[in-house]
Amino acid sequence: MAFRDEYAVRNNFDGNNAARVSYGLIYTEVHGWIELGHAQGKDIVNLLGKINEGESSGQSHYNVIYSQSMVDPSHTVKVSKFIKWNIKHGRSYAERQSIALAMMMTVARKFEAFQGTFPNNLITDSGYSGEDLVSDLLGFYRVVSIQNPFSQLKPVSKEEALKRWDHYGPMGSFKNGSFTLNLFPDPDKSPNARPYRGVLLNVMQTIRPYNNFKSGNVSISTKDGTFADKAKGGTLPL
Repeated sequence: MAFRDEYAVRNNFDGNNAARVSYGLIYTEVHGWIELGHAQGKDIVNLLGKINEGESSGQSHYNVIYSQSMVDPSHTVKVSKFIKWNIKHGRSYAERQSIALAMMMTVARKFEAFQGTFPNNLITDSGYSGEDLVSDLLGFYRVVSIQNPFSQLKPVSKEEALKRWDHYGPMGSFKNGSFTLNLFPDPDKSPNARPYRGVLLNVMQTIRPYNNFKSGNVSISTKDGTFADKAKGGTLPL
């Protein structure tokens, strides 16, 4: 059984508990598969905190670093992708959210691609796994606008979720390089159905990622950084 299969079977939770647990896969009727670790939003809290600190620093410009990391199965080494942006003081509240969204989306794509390269792909097939990017996006919006979206997303029971997993196969085989979602119909009701593209909640379409780099308000200091460190007790500040 592949690593991703083991992960799913071991850590798949009853969707009704989604708001109270911080990791594992659930299935929802509205949003499809959600990886709760990606959807926590703790990274966004930290990122927005860094931007707010920069705005309060009194400096005319400040640097902000955002990263995403993975730890090897032996919990020995942590490997991360990161970017560093230089931001001009005076960004509005809306601009700060837009910048944070753009930084997350940029790194998330780089990180998913990184997971799919050798030798990482010998450990996991998670690179661009169908639920990852859209779960990252859900985590962003859980911080900026809708802390508990699960009543709207209609999570199903663990039994119903695993039924879909067994019928369609592991999510690692359904690659998704965009921040969109796929839905997997109930195989008991539609045994011949195939996954199809769903629609994000309206609240998850309200912020646009920052892209006005010609303004001079935001510039890129590090476009595609990579680092490795000890999984515990490392010295790198990312």
